[in-house]
Amino acid sequence: MRVAFLAAPEGVEQVELTEPWQAVKDAGGTPELLSTRSGTLQAFHHLDKGDTFPVDREVGRAGMEDHDGLVLPGGVANPDLLRTDERAVDFVKGFFERGKPVAVICHGPWTLIEADVVRGRRLTSWPSLRTDLRNAGATWVDEEVVRCEDGPNVLISSRKPGDLKAFCAAFVREFQHISA
Repeated sequence: MRVAFLAAPEGVEQVELTEPWQAVKDAGGTPELLSTRSGTLQAFHHLDKGDTFPVDREVGRAGMEDHDGLVLPGGVANPDLLRTDERAVDFVKGFFERGKPVAVICHGPWTLIEADVVRGRRLTSWPSLRTDLRNAGATWVDEEVVRCEDGPNVLISSRKPGDLKAFCAAFVREFQHISA
């Protein structure tokens, strides 16, 4: 199981990166950190700077064929920056076009909205994205974890850091099933 984690150079909520990353490793998988810029990315604990993390590859140099699934962590600034980068948006869209599973948490669905992949799908997020998701054609629900299967596509979504344990269990189970 090889899983891409896509995050902007700054603004990712640290725990939404590190806990899913560890869940992939604990399941025997290989996580890879992608970003729109090489070097390191700056994580945050809400509005305070957290740790920095080395970027494995720029998103423009990574292919969907290299990964079994995609995780989009949240943080307010992270998805806002990603949705303005055409390479990041195309990368996300490519996972849906190829029927590969995607997991997203908190504010992460903003990138999905930009990729135009939420229409007709049921998902959850941080509550402030509810109207954005509905306007983009999604059905928003207030649940800990939502699994939406649409043909070959599986989208796992979650609301907040407090949901991480259930979120990690759901997407790891899905990614293991697909990569088996």
